[in-house]
Amino acid sequence: MSLSLSSSAFSIQPTKYEAPRARFSSQFISSIQVSSSTHARSVSRVNSPSFFKFSRERLDPVAASAASAAETATAPSSFRDKAPKDINVLVVGSTGYIGKFVVRELVKRGFNVIAVARERSGIRGRNSKEETLNELRGANVCFSDVTDLETLEKSVEGLGCGIDVVVSCLASRNGGVKDSWKIDYEATRNSLLAGRKFGAAHFVLLSAICVQKPLLEFQRAKLKFEAELMKAAGEDSKFSYSIVRPTAFFKSLGGQVELVKDGKPYVMFGDGKLCACKPMSEPDLASFIADCVLSEEKANQVLPIGGPGKALTPLEQGEILFRLLGKEPKFLKVPIEIMDFAIGVLDFLVKIFPGLEDAAEFGKIGRYYAAESMLILDPETGEYSSDKTPSYGKDTLEEFFEKVLREGMAGQELGEQTIF
Repeated sequence: MSLSLSSSAFSIQPTKYEAPRARFSSQFISSIQVSSSTHARSVSRVNSPSFFKFSRERLDPVAASAASAAETATAPSSFRDKAPKDINVLVVGSTGYIGKFVVRELVKRGFNVIAVARERSGIRGRNSKEETLNELRGANVCFSDVTDLETLEKSVEGLGCGIDVVVSCLASRNGGVKDSWKIDYEATRNSLLAGRKFGAAHFVLLSAICVQKPLLEFQRAKLKFEAELMKAAGEDSKFSYSIVRPTAFFKSLGGQVELVKDGKPYVMFGDGKLCACKPMSEPDLASFIADCVLSEEKANQVLPIGGPGKALTPLEQGEILFRLLGKEPKFLKVPIEIMDFAIGVLDFLVKIFPGLEDAAEFGKIGRYYAAESMLILDPETGEYSSDKTPSYGKDTLEEFFEKVLREGMAGQELGEQTIF
């Protein structure tokens, strides 16, 4: 393992955290739109005693801003009593879609941010170390591997300082069965164990609102970790958590913008009213997560959160898009039963060909997000409630659509997370 620190933060690529959109669903939609238009980490092992490699920028805040790990663990005062510059925040999932926004927000607020990153980060590992250091400038970047507890602990130990808070933006890269448990549970648990070993008194978890109705593997994996996190806080009065469960992200709703701009119909399942969400921008979500670092009101709480305004159905999202384009609405309504049939076929085939396990899971993910709302599920009525889903932030989906129409989806690529 090589450890690299820079004054300019780790990720397994999250992110999921947003309410995902399935690759199965998005690819299915794209093919329908096109056809309808014609008819209508890699981590190096330690090769020397030295763990540190300094970037172009000078590093000194980690060691200077806090006591040793042992001193931090025995300090009687809360980290919340410190100034932000003296609070060491370890961010995992830092190069993921949401993670990089969180790093920027924490840096802006003056925290001493230590961002854990893979040596090759970004979509399919396309970013080099130098590119990662540049993307996370302002944070101290620690190259490590969250999927290996021993490696991660050595990396944190090598920092030579204590950890006050861990913020996890980790998310499965593709939503497959094995990847979900490896990242949403195991890697996130490794981050908890490593953080607490070196003094972390608070853990902020980016989860997802959809875990309240767990039908998918990544939801089950997230819930298992949430339960362990709550148990840890219940057993130690000096340790706390904040579990953030956001609704849909803007990027997950932008996949059809350019197709509609090119004259294709807006595709939706059923009547377009099967599901709804309060979409949230990445900067707004990052701000809410940063609030959780110091807020005592948000400690030991599960925090569902959506963006500003009313909940929007796919039908309403399409209407906004056509209005911005100045075009007559043109919708293509697809029976949800088509997805049910495809999932049934995949479930049958996986019994014969186990290698299709992930393909079957992708189909289920697509079906879930085509029919389930990303809102609070009222346990009394069994219905999703827009009124009971908290709102936060100022960015609107309409503003996002306007930007994509002007600039395209650059920077909004889903990569391996296109299943979300």
